[in-house]
Amino acid sequence: MNKELRDASIIALRDCMGLKPEETVLIVTDELTREIGLGLHEAGKELCKESMLVEIKSRDIDGQEPPVAIAALMKAVDVVVCPTNKSLTHTDARREAAAQGVRFGTMPGINLDTMVRCLNADYDKIIALTDYIAAKLVGVSTIKVTTEMGTNVVMPVKDRKILPSKGVMRNKGESGNLPSGEVYLAPWEDQTNGTLIIDGSMAGIGMIETPITIDIVNGYAEKISGGKEAEKLIQMVDKVGRDARAVAEFGIGTNYKAILTGEILEDEKVFGTIHIAFGNNKSMGGRISVSSHLDGLVKEPDVYFDDELIMKKGKMIGFDM
Repeated sequence: MNKELRDASIIALRDCMGLKPEETVLIVTDELTREIGLGLHEAGKELCKESMLVEIKSRDIDGQEPPVAIAALMKAVDVVVCPTNKSLTHTDARREAAAQGVRFGTMPGINLDTMVRCLNADYDKIIALTDYIAAKLVGVSTIKVTTEMGTNVVMPVKDRKILPSKGVMRNKGESGNLPSGEVYLAPWEDQTNGTLIIDGSMAGIGMIETPITIDIVNGYAEKISGGKEAEKLIQMVDKVGRDARAVAEFGIGTNYKAILTGEILEDEKVFGTIHIAFGNNKSMGGRISVSSHLDGLVKEPDVYFDDELIMKKGKMIGFDM
């Protein structure tokens, strides 16, 4: 096995997931991420009592459920790690396993470069920045994002649960992305309004050549326009249904090692960017239950928590990395 993959797999399981010698781990992969799945499985065999590897057919869209038999198996182990092409984060299978105390790490769209680079970050730095932003969000009623490209969107968030994702899931029932580094929450349903210009990348599409313009009215993407990327996004959400257009999430990246690659797993963690997602937000304390969750990345944003400017053109105010 590739030494870099082995070392990153050890970090993921031992340091991030806190896998112990007496525990069991399940690795769920697919045909597109098989190499990484096998690497994690081999590392698991070194670290714990029993490591199991299962391969499923790659899902069609982020948030689509795994097979019923795999969902059942997820509840029968201590740790689950999912290096898959499409995300299993926003699924009932993950929510139900976590509710039973399983520690759960999802790695949608993971590739070797991202795994090696981002898992070797200084997690103390990521934790410090993540905690700083999460503390700033406490008591905030509205988040506003503007950019020179034309984004101008306001999201009511008062009393919504703030979710700091540090990439460390060592306690029962904890779950999140691997690698990670973001702070996110679910804006109140039916209340987000404004214009969003996605100019970084889009889940299920990749890097953006022609920016996607999304007109949001009362929490829904009523109009999506731009080039071929916009047309593909329309096809993706309309295939699922009306709620796939619902504003689901606002997040800020906090992983200083992450770079824009076209894979949303890494892109949404990039320090100096924000992302807004559409679709399922049940995992965040929201009410939208649909088999789709699609994040769009915005570069160089100005971000306001109520009236306080906390980020200017992607530069965090009052925090030095």
